[in-house]
Amino acid sequence: MRVDKYLWCVRYYKTRSMVTEACKKNHITVNGQVAKPSKEVFPMDKITFRKDQITYIVTVLDIPSNRVGPKLVDVYRKDETPEEAFEHFEMMKLSKEHYRKHGEGRPTKKDRRDLDGISFEEEEN
Repeated sequence: MRVDKYLWCVRYYKTRSMVTEACKKNHITVNGQVAKPSKEVFPMDKITFRKDQITYIVTVLDIPSNRVGPKLVDVYRKDETPEEAFEHFEMMKLSKEHYRKHGEGRPTKKDRRDLDGISFEEEEN
């Protein structure tokens, strides 16, 4: 089975065109070699790909005939991604939320003065 179809079938990507785009950007490797979308995968192949700033490592256990349900995904692949990668991703999300909330836009003059006032108060103490 083609690597783009396999990653789509086991629900790592929403569409095959997204997998194709990732292959063109060299984000997907099969057994350590950069893969084109048409690269064939077989059982026991190791697929490494980067998605959402996480490097996934997947071992192919079996080839599905078509896209499978979320409960059956583990039959066809073994996820060997280290837990530290997911923890690092969560920390990045939390650090982004520490700053301005999404959709608030640029700070106004009043916001900037308030921020400047906070920094001056800390320096005086």
